[in-house]
Order: sequence, then C-alpha cells, then structure tokens
Amino acid sequence: MVLFNALAGESLAMAFPSALCIFSLLALVQAQSESQQPKIQLRLAGNKRKHYEGRLEVFYNNEWGTICDDDFSILAAQVACRELGFLGAVSWSPSAKFGQGEGRIWLDNVHCTGREKSLAECPSNGFGVSDCRHSEDVGDHIIIFEIRIRPISSHLKRIPVTEGYVEIKERGKWRQICDEEWTPLNNRVVCGMYGFPGEKNYNNKVYKSLSMRKKKNYWGFSVNCTGNEAHLSSCRLGKPLELKRNGTCGRGLPVVVSCVPGRAFAPSSSTGFRKAYRPEQPLVRLRGGSNIGEGRVEVLKNGVWGTVCDDNWNLRAATIVCRELGFGSAKEALTGAKLGQGMGPVHMNEVECSGFEKSLTDCYFNNDALGCSHEEDAAVRCNIPAMGFQKRIRLSGGRNPYEGRVEVLTEKNGSLVWGTVCSENWGMVEAMVVCRQLGLGFASYAFQETWYWAGDASADNVVMSGVRCSGTEMSLPQCLHHGKHISCPKGGGRFAAGVSCSDSAPDLVLNAQLVEHTTYLEDRPMYALQCALEENCLSSTAKKNDHSSYRRLLRFSSQIHNVGRSDFRPKLGYHAWTWHECHRHYHSMEVFTHYDLLSLNGTKVAEGHKASFCLEDTQCDEGIQKRYVCANFGEQGITVGCWDTYRHDIDCQWIDITDVKPGDYIFQVVINPNYDVAESDYSNNIMKCKCRYDGYRIWMYHCHTGELQKKNCVEVLPGQFKSH
Repeated sequence: MVLFNALAGESLAMAFPSALCIFSLLALVQAQSESQQPKIQLRLAGNKRKHYEGRLEVFYNNEWGTICDDDFSILAAQVACRELGFLGAVSWSPSAKFGQGEGRIWLDNVHCTGREKSLAECPSNGFGVSDCRHSEDVGDHIIIFEIRIRPISSHLKRIPVTEGYVEIKERGKWRQICDEEWTPLNNRVVCGMYGFPGEKNYNNKVYKSLSMRKKKNYWGFSVNCTGNEAHLSSCRLGKPLELKRNGTCGRGLPVVVSCVPGRAFAPSSSTGFRKAYRPEQPLVRLRGGSNIGEGRVEVLKNGVWGTVCDDNWNLRAATIVCRELGFGSAKEALTGAKLGQGMGPVHMNEVECSGFEKSLTDCYFNNDALGCSHEEDAAVRCNIPAMGFQKRIRLSGGRNPYEGRVEVLTEKNGSLVWGTVCSENWGMVEAMVVCRQLGLGFASYAFQETWYWAGDASADNVVMSGVRCSGTEMSLPQCLHHGKHISCPKGGGRFAAGVSCSDSAPDLVLNAQLVEHTTYLEDRPMYALQCALEENCLSSTAKKNDHSSYRRLLRFSSQIHNVGRSDFRPKLGYHAWTWHECHRHYHSMEVFTHYDLLSLNGTKVAEGHKASFCLEDTQCDEGIQKRYVCANFGEQGITVGCWDTYRHDIDCQWIDITDVKPGDYIFQVVINPNYDVAESDYSNNIMKCKCRYDGYRIWMYHCHTGELQKKNCVEVLPGQFKSH
C-alpha cells in the first residue's frame, strides 16, 4: 500500500501549509493521460493525521481500489503526488501504514521513471492483475518544500524584502526557477503569499548581468498559475524542464519577482518602515481580529457599516479583501463568525468574485440577505509581509510567554541594546500595540509597576519614554514617543511598563437604533433627583437644597452588546467595588459610559455619565446562557452574545440639558471611555447622532456607531455594488 506526505512552501522560510490541499484530502484530480490510456483518479485515504499523507487509492472503472507495494518506489510516489496537485513526495510507506484498504487492488509491480504525468502511464501488471493482499497497500508522504525571495546584495537591508530571486529548497539545496514558462500571473501569486497586494517590473539588466557571472542551479520543473492561487503550491506543476549540462535552461534566466507593498508596509529611508498613518476612508474594513491582517469583513454602504454573509465565501473573495486593504493573498476564508459577530445590517450575501476585482464591492453578490444572521459573518486571515517587528520587542520575567515587563531593542552609541519602557501614562492602548507587535493577540492588562517580574538585569535602563499610541500602530516605535532625550521621572526598574496579552477579548457595541427610537425630554423636580445629584449625574448649576426647581433631562435607553470573543468583566474585583448608600448598590466601574451633547464644532455643551453599578446579562442570543446578575452582590459582566440594557427610566440614564439653548447639536455616547477594560476594537465604542432642539422638543436622527460618515465623500453610490 502506498502511503503519502505532501508538498508545501514558506515565505522567507515559511513552509507551504502542508500542500494546502486546496484540492482537499479527498479532492480528486483527473490524470492527464493520453487517449489510449485508462483514465484514473487518485486520493489519499486511511488513518492519517495530515491532509497531505495517507493510503494511495485509485478510482478506475467506477470503483476505488488500492496499490500493492511490490516494486513501488519513490519515483512512483513522485508521479502520484504531482498527479494529486502537489509538487512532489518526500517518502512512501509499504505494508499498509495508514490502514488496510477495501475492494480491488488495482495496481501491482508499478515501475515509474518519475517523469510520467500519471500513474496510468507507468508500466505495471495491468489494472486488477495482482497477487497482493491489503496488508501490502502503499501510502505516500508528500514533500514540504520551502520557498523564498532572495534579495541581491544591494537590497539586503531593505525591510520588507520586496524583490529578488524566487528559489525552492529541494533535498536541502536552494534552487532557482527557470523563467522560460514563467508568467506575470505566477508573480502575482508569489507576491500575494508574501503579503504584497501587487507586483511591478524590475531592472532586468541588473539581474541578467548577475546571472551571467554566477553558476545556476535550476529546479527541474515549471509552474503554471492562474493568478488566483493563495500559494505557489496550489499552482499546476508543468512539464519537467530539459536542463543543459552547463546549467542553463534554453534561453531562460532565473525567475525574479518585484512586489509592491501595501501603504502600511512601505519602507521609508529613515526608520525602515513608515510611521502609523490615518488611512483614507475605505469601503471595506476588518474588525475583531487578534493580529494584523485578520478580522471580520465589514463593508460600507450608504454611510452604514455592515457585514458579509458567509454563503459561498471562499479564498478568492477573501483574497480580494486582503489585497484591497494592502495585504497579500488570503490564508483563510473564515465562516461562522469565527472572529466575532458584527451588528447592524448584512450588506452582502453569496459573493462571487473573479479574483481580479479591485474591491469586494466590485464582485457580484446577492443583496437579499434574508436568512443570514450575524452567526454567519464572514472573516479573513491575510498574508502579511515579514517586517521583523517581533525581533525588536520581548516580554521578560512573566509567569508565561503572554505576560511580562516590556523590553525593546534600540540603537545606542552605534550598537543595539535591550532596555525598558517608561510607564508614565502607560495604558491599555499602548499595551494593545505591544501584544499586536508580538503576535500575542489582545492586551488584557497594562501595568505601570513590574517589580514582581524580574526582567533581564542588563535591560533595566529606560530606552523609550513618552509613549502615546492611537491604537492603529503595528509596532511600539510607530507610536509618538520621546526621541534621544529620555524623560522618565520615576525611572525604570519597578516602574517599567508591562503587559499581559490574551488571544481573545470582549467587544462592546451600543445599539444606535434603540437610542434613536427611545429619546425624549422630561422635566423632573429637584426633590426627586437628590441621589442623582450625589452621583454627579446633573450639571453644575443644579443646587442640592433647591427642591422647588426642575431639571430638563434628555432621556434615552441604551443596549450594550458584547460581540467579542470573551466576556466583558470589570477591571476591579469585589474587594475594590464602591458602595453607594443612596441607591443602595455597588459600583464596579466608576465610569462606564460618557454621555455628551456637543456643538457642531465639537464643543461640549452638556454632559452626563453612567457608573456601571450593575453590569449584567439582561438578555442573550438564542442558545446562550446568562452568566452575570447583579442581585445579591452577584458577579458582574456581559457574556459574549449577551447585552446589558439600561432603560430610559432609571437614574442617570440621561443628559441634563436645562441650560442648553435651542439649536442643532451632536449627541455622543462613549462606552468604556477610559479604556479601563481591554477590548478587541475601541473604534466602535463611540456612537453619534445628529439632533435638533427647539426649546420644547428634540429630534434625534442619523445615529451611527463609530464616527459619522460624510456622505458626500464616502457614501456608496448607485452602481458601486453589482448585485444579481
């Protein structure tokens, strides 16, 4: 029985994901046989742990059967692996290593030269002619190649590596690929798998001159891609090349690619990479991902962000998203809300892309999303360039690899040294950037004291101070920080910055439509507002002993959903909660939300705040059990898939607008405003509405989570979406 293992590759030493079997383990590949030869199909089956290995089975005469191991060789395994769509075989196994098959033993005494296109071309006893038992079934182990882009000497210091020779590692040696049958579509695939959205021309004279001087060591095959493959291993293997004794391949030269990085990864002359930038408003975005280049797919339509249903969602559509956002091809097209559920409308369903669209909004799709829920939100994981960010930062002294004192590598007096980060003003946003840079997901805590973590003593000196991040940065040096002149009053040591990371995080989102539909005005007497006054829920003009006056309150309900991948819990434990005698309840967070009324130029004209005296699961999605209730000093929090509702008729669920003049305003709600609790996405913690107040009535309209979109520049216009 022939047993297999499959071919794969890797960026700058990234192994192809086990041949990806984008054809799948049971994917059937029809043999390219001559008209007079039998037509067969192959598959890998049996008791296998990897999709690129297994018992080799043949489909012939409408029946699956096995192959006897008599006279079977690595050459026959190579032919079988290529016929299955892989690049080659690393080994084969006799004696039914992957379990005994059933039915016919179709082939016995198979003799291949290694250059055949199909096992059907190899001499054998003939189909069905065998004296073997199933204890002799063959199994294959398919080759896992490595692939790299090797830069020339003048490009060695460039980060990321965008240009160079494409080389494949075979039997321990790096080999170049002959460009005789190489096409621009192959370039597109190589650049995509290394995290680049496009490719460009290069100076051919430089490489031709270098090739003339050096001996070439070519790989023996050509590769033919359609341009839509996620990896070179998914491309079709071409015919074996006729290489000359002097190492040449006809008139061909070694393959060279030159890739175009996305804007966020474009190198700059001074630092090796650009500072963080404020991206132009896209029509597509990713949310909820724990690492760079991954997340739930959301699209903008008529000024409103919505999700994509996972019906028919595949790597081709996912790759369009990745390239549109400045990444390479997609590694995974995720379904079933694997990276969290969104809110609001589902804008796209049954997306169909050719693979060459500029934007997902150019693909055809069904705009009828009936039957699609947010449990079916589509997501992606994209290939990103190797920037070396993780080599410039480390966590030291923690109990596990996910926590510790932050230490960064910096240049000092001409040499690279490790040092600590000043913890002054160090917070959750900065910690999020550190965890992202390390590839450890989200921050769960930001520490301003780390005396309990004994870091590397040689790295005690503070080498970075004044760090202020926006949260979009890919690495800590991209954040604002002091230059050569370090300023850290408390010094390093016990006051060095630290973090704790997690692979999941909560994500709170306010139901904007509920706010819009429940807003009203109430004139309430001061004698009924004494507790609210004690909790600072009224404006400064309210007087404690003035029981005869009234306050005008802008009331509304809020419904806060946790759409993340872990529960939202207060930062402080029971022991640190504050008892408020007036309302007879505990505050687990002194400030949970800010309510503000702003002028059109952004000036605050009225404000309110809501202490989280009761974080609990008011309701949950079907099938999800409530975990948090406030009664009897219970655990507080919001479970994933649940929401906490603050009704319009409870204290402090308002803004005091007694002193506000009639006019047009912006109403704003911010959840978790001080970033006290880590979330996977802070950008959706803000909700804004336009409102008009005439002194007697108030109108609330155009409520949106996130920044209000300027319709004249980002609205999706008719014709931008193609639906069918």
